[in-house]
Amino acid sequence: MIITKTPFRMSFFGGGTDMPQYFQRPGKRGAVISSSFDKYVYVTVRHLPRFFNHTTELFYSKIEKVSKIDDIEHPMVRNAIKMLEMKELHISYDADLPARTGLGTSSTFAVGLLNAFYCLKGKYASKQQLAKDAIFLERELCQEAGGWQDQIAASYGGLNRIDFDESGFRVTPIIISNARKQQLEGNLLLFFTGFTRFSAEIQKSTTATLEEKDKQFEMMLELVDKAQGILQNKEADLDDFGRLLDQTWKLKRQTGKEITTNTIDSLYQQGIEAGALGGKLLGAGGGGFLLFYVPKKKQASVRKAFKDLLEVPFRFEKQGTRVIYYTPEEFDVESSKEE
Repeated sequence: MIITKTPFRMSFFGGGTDMPQYFQRPGKRGAVISSSFDKYVYVTVRHLPRFFNHTTELFYSKIEKVSKIDDIEHPMVRNAIKMLEMKELHISYDADLPARTGLGTSSTFAVGLLNAFYCLKGKYASKQQLAKDAIFLERELCQEAGGWQDQIAASYGGLNRIDFDESGFRVTPIIISNARKQQLEGNLLLFFTGFTRFSAEIQKSTTATLEEKDKQFEMMLELVDKAQGILQNKEADLDDFGRLLDQTWKLKRQTGKEITTNTIDSLYQQGIEAGALGGKLLGAGGGGFLLFYVPKKKQASVRKAFKDLLEVPFRFEKQGTRVIYYTPEEFDVESSKEE
């Protein structure tokens, strides 16, 4: 039996520039700043004992028990099993936070699932390989629209700058002192709006206008550089990081009509009026979690303004996906009942 633990991520700057339809164009590049945090997806995988008529069973928001891989309804699981040639599996999924809320849930699951599959096969997969495989699984095999940052953040973990161009991606840890990282962490408040949406559908509304939005994306890339400078310069005012979040939010709103709603706009303005310096809707847009940068002296006011929303306390994490339980088992692939 294998159990993997894979973190969710929050993206601060550059979201949208990680879309291959943008950064793979000649002369273009993308970059994001993001961090993983201590809320996780747990994937349990083991070989299914041969007492049953079915050969594969899945437990997530529904239960599937099938005898043929092609009968699996969950597209990611079905394609991942075929991709790595897995046989006769019991798979279960649990998460600390709900799906379709802007935290990269689908990609986090993809990374954790692949990590578990490799481990069950007795093979080592690096963080880079897991990220690349998860991107291929979601974007190519499952044909889900979207960028690359979620799979990379879930695989690597930590506070990073991720750069994208025609050659692929590069992950650069943002090196700051523990005290400064704790100050940043302490000034961020995360609230659940109660709305959920499918990221791929939001991304479709964005990809249709990528060429028209070059100017906005180029400005967003400039904010990535500025934000990294603020974080790494110990003399810089960290509150400027929050002010930049407000700028990137305003730019992001221009990149697709589905990015926000009147309700989200109202909530965001409510947070600013209560004392937040900036914030953003995490993920592709349309609902989910609102993240605000709020100086300590204003946090009571912001919490009061959002007393009807669920606040989610969190801490940054730096490990990325990992195996937390491993028990070797005997399984004869050659005698598999599956076709």
